[in-house]
Amino acid sequence: MSIISLEEVAKHNAKDDIWIIIHGKVYDLTQFLPEHPGGQKIILKYAGKDATAAFDPIHPPDIIQRFLAPEVCKGSVDLDALSKIPQVETDEDKKIRLAREKIPRLDEMYNSFDFETVARSVLKPDAWAYYSSGADDEIAMRENHNAFHRIWLRPRVMVNVKDVDPSTTMLGSHTTFPLYITATALGKLGHPEGEVVLTKAAYKRGLIQMIPTLASCSFDEIVNAAGPGQTQWLQLYVNGNRAVTEKFVRHAESRGIKGLFITADAPQLGRREKDMRQKYLQEDPEEIVRNVTKVKRDEGAARAISSFIDPSLCWDDIAWFKKITKLPILIKGIQTAEDAVLAAKYGCQGIVLSNHGGRQLDFAPSSIEILAETMSALRRENLDKGFEVYIDGGIRRGSDIFKAIALGAKGVGIGRPCLYAMSSYGVEGVEKLFQLLQDEFEMVMRLMGVTSIADIKPEMVDIRNIKDHFVSNPIDYLANSAYERMQPRGYLSKL
Repeated sequence: MSIISLEEVAKHNAKDDIWIIIHGKVYDLTQFLPEHPGGQKIILKYAGKDATAAFDPIHPPDIIQRFLAPEVCKGSVDLDALSKIPQVETDEDKKIRLAREKIPRLDEMYNSFDFETVARSVLKPDAWAYYSSGADDEIAMRENHNAFHRIWLRPRVMVNVKDVDPSTTMLGSHTTFPLYITATALGKLGHPEGEVVLTKAAYKRGLIQMIPTLASCSFDEIVNAAGPGQTQWLQLYVNGNRAVTEKFVRHAESRGIKGLFITADAPQLGRREKDMRQKYLQEDPEEIVRNVTKVKRDEGAARAISSFIDPSLCWDDIAWFKKITKLPILIKGIQTAEDAVLAAKYGCQGIVLSNHGGRQLDFAPSSIEILAETMSALRRENLDKGFEVYIDGGIRRGSDIFKAIALGAKGVGIGRPCLYAMSSYGVEGVEKLFQLLQDEFEMVMRLMGVTSIADIKPEMVDIRNIKDHFVSNPIDYLANSAYERMQPRGYLSKL
């Protein structure tokens, strides 16, 4: 591969002749520019320059190989010369740097919501938009947590709860308490090390990590970062090219993955409007008008990394998966008891009740709402034995975890809180988050009069109001003003 000087690259900085540098390689993006899902402006910003820092957080490691023809790579640059280019701090970078200098100490974090508050102040706008967005009016996203508020506890007293054991097993693997890190995309938007941060924190706290298909880090990077004996699962988006999917699944099994979670709720991406609007903020208005009928760019950061997902995935494909792997197969994204029963009948080892964090279909039910009816349906069909049910979406407190276990869940997955803790404080932040949730969970166990996971029973919760749907303006919702959330440092001094 030929070596190209930085001076030569810099000459190609016009819309009709544009080269950029990514990871030391030079790419001619002249023809690709109008088709870029993220708009033209971001590419033009780095015309004739190194775009690696902007590229990495948004794109999976193999996206260039998947979407660009080999001939667009013109050669390489001198890495020593590249490293000597001075870095210029933008206004946005300065704002974030100052925000990070003012963040509270880690020991001031008292709950999962505190990490969200800090993350919003230190994340770039596009990162915050991607992580925090839900579908349409974001009703389902808010309902995921609000539904837990309609479940009340029935504590038992005068029980010896001096020693409690929150540990359990999930798909045969030991875990310190019934929580796992669920799959979330684009970890490097929040932290330079991306999903590897979550891997390290999960190992230190004895928890299971679900590796996402759309991670910023490569699959092997995440697996290589695991500690001795650490359990990892794989979340799978099924590729339209089944040969690609088969190769990936077989490779995952060979690397020691302990569970295959097939995502079934994303045949088409939901409309995540905060993410979509952030993309247009980066685009020239005249380019929007010029391309509005030519290029579909209405799904923000998510579109470019997810166009391979196969919308033809159906129940009959389970038989094919059972032929290519011996891994336990679970369906992630079940939203009705009827589909839970079908998953068991088709031979899956379990399911995840999930509405994709409220990011797909607005007004899809929260997982905790349909958990009890799902377990009842499985028991009626005698399908509940050896069939593991997990839930994700909206879990923010130890009491949420307790309620899920009481209603029959084997464990719960959390996503956004991990991203917020990672973005704000790195590995130590995610560890602190897990510590807070485990401490809360153990406290609830004691106050409920139980000492082990096996002691947690359905009769310990009151779910008579679980189906009472209502949607209130989040600004007017009483809990938002009655509960005083942590404020970024310096806020109170301005009042």
